[in-house]
Amino acid sequence: MPPRSNSDVRFTSSTVKIHPLSGRNPPPPPPPPFLPHNLLAQLARTKFCSISLLPSQASMPPPRRNSDVRITSSTVKIPPLSDHNLPPPPPPFLAHNLLSQLARAKSSFDNILDSLISRSLGSIRRHSGARSLRSPLLCSASLSLTGSQPRRQSILCSASLALSQPADSGPPEASVVTQQKSGGHSVSRGDEERVLISEVLVKNKDGEELERKDLEAEAMAALKACRPNSALTVQEVQEDVHRIIDSGYFSSCMPVAVDTRDGIRLVFQVEPNQEFQGVVCEGASVLPTKFLEDAFRYEYGKVVNVRRLDDAITAVNGWYMERGLFGLVSGVEILSGGIIRVQVAEAEVNDISIRFLDRRTGEPTKGKTKPETILRQLTTKKGQVYSMIQGKRDVDTVLTMGIMEDVSIIPQPAGDTGKVDLIMNVVERPSGGFSAGGGISSGITSGPLSGLIGSFAYSHRNVFGRNQKLNISLERGQIDSIYRVNYTDPWIEGDDKRTSRTIMVQNSRTPGNLVHGNQPGDSSLTIGRVTAGIEFSRPLRPKWSGTTGVIFQHAGVRDEKANPIIKDRYSSPLTASGKPHDDTLLAKLETVYTGSGDHGSSMQGLPLWPEWLFFNRVTARARKGVEIGPALFLLSVSGGHVVGKFSPHEAFAIGGTNSVRGYEEGAVGSGRSYVVGSGELSFPLLGPVEGVIFSDYGTDLGSGPTVPGDPAGARLKPGSGYGYGFGVRVDSPLGPLRLEYAFNDRRAKRFHFGVGHRN
Repeated sequence: MPPRSNSDVRFTSSTVKIHPLSGRNPPPPPPPPFLPHNLLAQLARTKFCSISLLPSQASMPPPRRNSDVRITSSTVKIPPLSDHNLPPPPPPFLAHNLLSQLARAKSSFDNILDSLISRSLGSIRRHSGARSLRSPLLCSASLSLTGSQPRRQSILCSASLALSQPADSGPPEASVVTQQKSGGHSVSRGDEERVLISEVLVKNKDGEELERKDLEAEAMAALKACRPNSALTVQEVQEDVHRIIDSGYFSSCMPVAVDTRDGIRLVFQVEPNQEFQGVVCEGASVLPTKFLEDAFRYEYGKVVNVRRLDDAITAVNGWYMERGLFGLVSGVEILSGGIIRVQVAEAEVNDISIRFLDRRTGEPTKGKTKPETILRQLTTKKGQVYSMIQGKRDVDTVLTMGIMEDVSIIPQPAGDTGKVDLIMNVVERPSGGFSAGGGISSGITSGPLSGLIGSFAYSHRNVFGRNQKLNISLERGQIDSIYRVNYTDPWIEGDDKRTSRTIMVQNSRTPGNLVHGNQPGDSSLTIGRVTAGIEFSRPLRPKWSGTTGVIFQHAGVRDEKANPIIKDRYSSPLTASGKPHDDTLLAKLETVYTGSGDHGSSMQGLPLWPEWLFFNRVTARARKGVEIGPALFLLSVSGGHVVGKFSPHEAFAIGGTNSVRGYEEGAVGSGRSYVVGSGELSFPLLGPVEGVIFSDYGTDLGSGPTVPGDPAGARLKPGSGYGYGFGVRVDSPLGPLRLEYAFNDRRAKRFHFGVGHRN
């Protein structure tokens, strides 16, 4: 007979607290005599004993939360009862045997609970001394038998049992799972019970098969402890849950234990992440869009993997870190449709202030420099995302002003705005003072103090607190003398190109034997120049700067008695105009590569008056260094050419310490054109001392006779020559001190001493 539908069957569940059984607990009531035999047998097999059933959940006080309890219900369908197939009442002996089985089950369950409680208390005492069990075990159970027409409809039974320790009383010290159908048993290791698992499955959150088998394989591959026919603890299951989440493909994972005919089945119900369809970035003002797209490019169309997503976020944070920017990813959210929203926090500059510190105490003080003079040197501006690399460049820029001893930038949070305030601490140097020094002149090659000069100067580095510089200097030697006044504004106010301005006035007297050689009887020629001019310089591009200006020069030649002369001993003219003095207005244009010091320049004479000289002078120099192990090989070349009418003493002189070593100053030749090449191999010796091997070559390219009066030919200068030798160099505050011994191609030998790098 087909079973009738159970349309009015309802399930009710109750949660009760089971205290350890004792003699005060009343035994369960005997089952009603009308319960069918097969239902009694089912209940006997489940061995539910001391269970209190409440008719309604509402009448119970709210139970404590059991976050680690999973209630699994199983439904048993019983054939419908009717007047025709109602089994007869059980015989008295059958009822007696059933009651005896229930009594034995009750006793067995009492023993299990007593053993469990004793073991738990013993374990707690072993681990925590006198600490007592704070909360009893909780039991969640339900049993419902309903039917609007008894004996006419099926009777359904739903039952479940879970024992656990409340979460607030610490990790569970014991866990009991009893399995009867599969014949499994608990295995105890240490203080934690193990449960035999017969099957392990991965399904979706609704308990159905996953659509994508590759994700199921990823979840199964992540499992380490949970394997079929293995005895597991709660801790091991939790660890495998974490491993599934850590695989990156799933947003949630819930383990569910189901009692089946073959044993306990462990099902991991997972919720896969969405497929990645796009990215939205918020709060990023300096992060390039292309970089963000490239970081997520390989994830399009794939299930979002949190690990790979973390790699992309790390790449974005690395972009900020490499550039020293105050920025990072502050949040990531997966929106509906597979769109990932990336939130970036960038710290913008809110304010920049200057704080002057005392040189001795380090306490704040009043500075002499105007704050706007310092602030305009900074490339960091308000509203920009702060960059530590840019801040370091700003510190270096302020130090190159020459008026600060120490500079530092301290970023501080600007309240709760998410921005930063920058405080620049500066320690000022003394702004002015006197100085004295000495040096070597390359124009004197004879005498007891050949080439030795002394200098005395007054300088003010911070005129009017605007970093403007005034320098007044005097240099004096046997013949040399230079009086110079320079006034420099390193950044003209109102100019946004960092243009500097220099006003210069100079009166100099220098030896003339570089071109015209020594006169017979040790008489000497001196060239006097009075110059005045103005120059403007500015950066052109990174590591390149340019200078332009106008210079007026009034130059003439005098003998050792300071009398003006127009011809030398060989009747070679000393001026281009034939007068005691030549007047020239020069337009100057120069470019310098600051990375190596290479430069090129052009000097153009402007004939505003008929007697003023008209010519163009072009020079260039380049150097290249190559490291060979600890040694450095340096190759340098320089050259120049003059077109037009110029003074003979302005010809290019070849030979000497800064030209071809092994020759005296200007002894190789002098001409309208020249080329000098040099190769040096330097290597460390001891501390600041270096050794050097060198070779030089220079030539006037046959242009000596084109100089007015041919002073080189009159003195039988070869016009070209080479030299080679060795030497030592010592680092000093004045620059490298160079002592070199050289041989030339005419088998002459000569010592050379110089201060600073070769020109």
